[in-house]
Parts: sequence; C-alpha cells; structure tokens
Amino acid sequence: MRALMCQKFGSFDSLRLETVEDPSPGPGEALIDVRAAGLNFPDLLVVQGKYQVRPDLPFTPGGECSGVVSALGEGVKHLKVGMPVIAMGLVGAFAEKMVVNAKSVVPMPEGLDFETAAGIAITYATSYYALKQRARLQSDETLLVLGAAGGVGLATVELGKAMGARVIAAASTEEKLDAAVAAGADDRINYSEQPLKQAVKELTQGRGADVVYDPVGGDFSEQALRATAWNGRFLVVGFAAGDIPKIPLNLALLKGADICGVFWGSWTERDPKGSQANFLELKQMFENKTLNPRITTFGLDQYQEAFATLAERRAIGKVVLKTSS
Repeated sequence: MRALMCQKFGSFDSLRLETVEDPSPGPGEALIDVRAAGLNFPDLLVVQGKYQVRPDLPFTPGGECSGVVSALGEGVKHLKVGMPVIAMGLVGAFAEKMVVNAKSVVPMPEGLDFETAAGIAITYATSYYALKQRARLQSDETLLVLGAAGGVGLATVELGKAMGARVIAAASTEEKLDAAVAAGADDRINYSEQPLKQAVKELTQGRGADVVYDPVGGDFSEQALRATAWNGRFLVVGFAAGDIPKIPLNLALLKGADICGVFWGSWTERDPKGSQANFLELKQMFENKTLNPRITTFGLDQYQEAFATLAERRAIGKVVLKTSS
C-alpha cells in the first residue's frame, strides 16, 4: 500500500510517499481501507515532534480518517467487515490502510460522503466538547470565535448557532469572514484591520463576549480575554499562530473569568461515556443537516500542498487528503 512516511521529526517537507507492507489487525483492533483522511493542526506538531505525545519513528502521520472496515482482530464485536466508519488515532491515517484500536472506530453518519466524513471527528468533537462541557454555553450568550474560517473555527460557528448563541466571527481576511457568515455567524471582525477588543466591545454595547473560543493564540489571545464579559469563559484550544501567549492572570480576577483548557483527546479517555454521548448528538446534527462541513480536498500525492495550506493558515474549512478512489 501507499503511505506517507515520517522518517525524522521536522518540517513536513521531509515527508515522503512510500510503498510499504499492508498492516494487519491484532486483538481489539480494526483494519480500515482508508478513503479519505482529515488534516489537523496537531498533525503538524506530531511531524515536528512538538506534540504532547511523540510516536516512535518511522511512522505515518494522520489522526482521523473515513473508510470501510476490511478486517477485524480478535474480540471486536461492535464492528462488521464492509461497514463505513470514521476512525481516530494519533497516527496512521495518511495511508491506504490503517490499523486502529476498535474502540476509536464509529459508524459514519448517514448521508455523508467519505471526504466530508473524514474531516468531522476531531474538529466538531473538539468544538462541541469545548462549548458544551468546558464553556457550558447558553442559548442567550455571545460566542466569539477566533480563526473562524479554519476547520475548528467553522465547526464552532455552526455549533454555536445550533446551540442558540449569538456568534461573532473573527478572522484575518474578508474571504474568511464571508465563509464564517455563510456558516451562520451573526457578526464579523477582521482583526487584521481593527483592534479586536474594541470591535468586540462595540458589537456588544460594551458588555463583551460570554465565551471566547481561541485556537489561534499569539497576540490575539490577550485582546480576546480583555473583551470577555463578567463571568466569561476563555477557551484555550490551540496555538495556530505559533506563539503561546503569556496571559496576565489579573485579567481573570478582574473579570471573574474562567480560563479553560480544551484537551479533547485526553477527555475522551477519561470520560468515554460522555464522549460517546457527544458523538451521538453530533451524528444526529449531521444527519438532519444542522451541520454542513466545508472541506478542501487534495489527493494523497498532493500532501505537500495540503500541509502548506494548513501551516500557512490559508485553509477555509477542513483540509482533507483523499487516499483512494
């Protein structure tokens, strides 16, 4: 089979598409014929060796995929060969076949194609956990989404609207903001042209945002925290800008605000029942068309351009690698 291989930690430029032996599932595992795989910001960190977990070299990156179950290891009862599924793991998805723990494999929502299904597991699950469990978002509240046109950003815009909130989208270009508005955002802020804090205050008549979703980091985090309302919740999701900000903690005190870390992967291991309940709710929202993901698809042999699109923050919606026909 073809697989994208990482032989050393560093830039994605060093990745190579190679022909390797087909894997086979062990006890408790499933073999997936991969049709498409989602590309996420953590994949960049894994390849660089900067993620919380460093896989053994060499490895195939990729943390989520859609495909068809082709073989099952001993003891797997909830899956069947031929079943269309979504699979999640730290690595392995950027290949034509992937072996994964069967507990991390779920049926595909009805009505989705493989390319769309490949990009929903991590983005929507992360955002839903952030808004539901961490922020406890209420229907009468205002949600500010930074990086609102990326994969998790658009997912958060859609979920915020589905949960009844007023959504303010913040992004760096008008094209990205157009995409966020098309996904349901009520208001828009181009933070490359106007101060973020001032713009949020103006849109909320000085009150501020109840919840801030921040997958960007860098210079915008402190501005966004300063723009929160009393009892606001600031969600730390990621650092796509590259820099981890140093936040003055007196801001949390002055605003009575919560700074909430969002580590979805760890939560799924600690609360599998809660994670399953979230997925079932998301599955229903996909099947009734409440959620409509926007994706950009590349072929597996176009992996360099796909990684560059994500790394340079040019992506609108989710970047997906189509791994087979």
